Amino acid sequence: MQIFLYFLGFMSAANIKYSEAVKRLEDILENIDRSNAGIDELADLVKEASDLIKSCRSILTSTEQRVQETLKTLEDS
Repeated sequence: MQIFLYFLGFMSAANIKYSEAVKRLEDILENIDRSNAGIDELADLVKEASDLIKSCRSILTSTEQRVQETLKTLEDS
């Protein structure tokens, strides 16, 4: 459902789950590889991919920080 809402523009890349973002990135790459995208659509796909990559990086950074904090808490106790 979230992916569907994302495609409709109701959801930003910042609110998408990591696995959904990766799946959408794979779809974008497949679409570009098959050369199905026209030049106008290509620009939109590249922008969307860029936003998704930023979101993925943010999710990974946040997850790493939470794991480090949890490990530190375990070491301190």
